[in-house]
Amino acid sequence: MEQNARRTADAPVALTMGCPAGIGPEIICRHFSRPDIIDARETVVIGDQTVLRQAADLLGQRLDIVPWQPGDPIAKGTLPVRQVGAMETPVRWGRPDLATGKAMGQYITEAVSLIGAGQCSALVTCPISKQSLQEAGYLYPGHTEMLAALTGSQRVRMMLAGPRLKVVLVTIHEPLQRVSLLLTQEAIADCIGMTRTALQQDFGVASPRIAVAALNPHGGENGLFGDEEIRIIAPAVMATAELGDVTGPWPPDTVFHQAASGRFDAVIAMYHDQGLIPFKLLHFHDGVNVTLGLPLVRTSVDHGTAYDIAGRNLADPSSLAAALAMAQAIVKNRSKRGAL
Repeated sequence: MEQNARRTADAPVALTMGCPAGIGPEIICRHFSRPDIIDARETVVIGDQTVLRQAADLLGQRLDIVPWQPGDPIAKGTLPVRQVGAMETPVRWGRPDLATGKAMGQYITEAVSLIGAGQCSALVTCPISKQSLQEAGYLYPGHTEMLAALTGSQRVRMMLAGPRLKVVLVTIHEPLQRVSLLLTQEAIADCIGMTRTALQQDFGVASPRIAVAALNPHGGENGLFGDEEIRIIAPAVMATAELGDVTGPWPPDTVFHQAASGRFDAVIAMYHDQGLIPFKLLHFHDGVNVTLGLPLVRTSVDHGTAYDIAGRNLADPSSLAAALAMAQAIVKNRSKRGAL
């Protein structure tokens, strides 16, 4: 088992191309065309060579895009691609359809299979269209839920990680009116525990300091603006006291500033936009989406397909660069602890 873990740790990262009509192909080509990139030999793109060549031509870049099969060595200066399916080209930038939806789902499935076979060490994902994915028959709200189903994972959490702020969500893609109904002491306590494990195992934080955000304005003002803090959130914080430095519920309008200033290592947010608005304000270009609870390492860009700028030579690869670097760092951290 130890030898298998070492082999997996040395295997390349699987980078899924995302929606072929979005900015995924463009940011991949832009990132790997930079002369200072040293991680190219550690990454295999799961996608379509022809689409990537179309993106490279669009950018005026010369990339040596080559086919890759599991176990193949990666030659220096090449961008290896595990070809999955075959898109009709040229792709119409910014115009997703049934074919792009099927393709992006196939890329994800193939990447998970490669990691399960020990041929790749981690998964980094470029953005997908949730609507196109579902129209193609993959009935999941997004990447996170699809990866949970593919790996048989019962408990997954979304972490957004950047140099100054880390946020983990109790609820993810839910209508705002349902959030209060979905919050339970068990769910919050579970989120706290998974966050602590990730901070220690994946990020090397020996004694994590975790802040739990309230749901209501001013933390509910002792029930004046809502009682979820009294009934649900505070008891969950108390139930996890043995985990160490876990505090809250903190007023949402101040806790993210305190975390970004260094007081906390992570903030537990009750719902999607509560956590992502402050996070993206700080880390719009270098933020990374990390999925907790999977039996594999998965990071992702923290932005969408950006169909409005696809094919216009405007996409910024900074989040992709950060996601690749973070995936490789997590693999190394887990390998050192025998947790890969």
